[in-house]
Amino acid sequence: MNTLKYLQSNEFLLDVDLWRLFANLEELNKISLSFLKTFFETVKKHISKSDSPMDFNPILRMFFQGDLCQTHQIYCLNYTSAVFYLEKLRQREDFGIYLKWCEQNEQCKRLHLPELLVAPLHRLTRYPLLLNNIWKRSTDETEKSFIQSLKEKVEKSIRDLEGKVKWLDNFQKFRQLQEVIIWPQVWDRDKRFFIPECLKQNLRENSSENILSSANRLLLHEGKLMLAESTRLLDVYLFLFDDFLLITKIKRNKKKYGGSDTSLIPVCPSLTPELQSFIREGGFCTVLDQPIPLDRLILKNVEPIQVTVFSLRNAFLIQHENRYRQCIALFLLQAQTETAKKAWMSQIETAISNYTTQHETKKRTAFCFPVESSEI
Repeated sequence: MNTLKYLQSNEFLLDVDLWRLFANLEELNKISLSFLKTFFETVKKHISKSDSPMDFNPILRMFFQGDLCQTHQIYCLNYTSAVFYLEKLRQREDFGIYLKWCEQNEQCKRLHLPELLVAPLHRLTRYPLLLNNIWKRSTDETEKSFIQSLKEKVEKSIRDLEGKVKWLDNFQKFRQLQEVIIWPQVWDRDKRFFIPECLKQNLRENSSENILSSANRLLLHEGKLMLAESTRLLDVYLFLFDDFLLITKIKRNKKKYGGSDTSLIPVCPSLTPELQSFIREGGFCTVLDQPIPLDRLILKNVEPIQVTVFSLRNAFLIQHENRYRQCIALFLLQAQTETAKKAWMSQIETAISNYTTQHETKKRTAFCFPVESSEI
């Protein structure tokens, strides 16, 4: 960070945002160092004067109920976006030279910047262990009670923080998926639906692109499969969410991003390596058919003997039913290996089971607590 500040003072890398990359790291280092110094000074005083009690309460109260945890919270909440920003910067030649020079410094101990940026998160999770060791060695009951309550408070803070970090990471991932997944209009998906050009503007399905904007939706499983068509096998990429399954066609188009160099596209680190590589190549995913709700999805295994004629292996069938239990779509999919097939089937079955259980619970709750009529 200091090297980057020096370079910027000399008018190099001026467009690199220090806060987006390092957040409040400087403040965090000062507070952590102050805590360590005060902590070890107390230990040294106790060693030099064996008759003096080792009282950590003022130190713990000062730092853990004050700035230490709060400063960590600020840094950790920025971590996901910092890693995403770093991935974007690493594509630049000038930033790459700066990064390589810094990482060769012996103070880095052969660690790269991503490994250094995650260190404060690991340090925060060690504080409960420190408090627990102090609690074990404490003899005063009042002091033990205070340390125990402080430890529980820090653990709760970490749990809350983990939830926030996961939410932010999920938000970042879904925002990138919104850019990668293309939703064709209904008349493009199915040629049976004829719409004159003069009416198309009024029937644009803009809302479909926001289907992934829900902050509560989770991506459970994803990956590349083959879809069996009448005359060929089609490369598809499946996204299994906690409420529906989305089947998309893999497309590669260098012009999708305005003809710019697609290797410079920032890619969310939490995406799978396969999808990250695909995005950098200028790829995107076109929705093949409407999303399949998990309560309308029927999963069937396909035995090898049933598809020997078509030379299909590791195949399974997905059936989409409407609300009247009529089949409106069928997808015969082939995995690379038998293990991959079993993994997909297991993930889909578990997702359907969880979705069904959640909705049955909601129905029972609604039945037990009916909404009062406005006419009463």
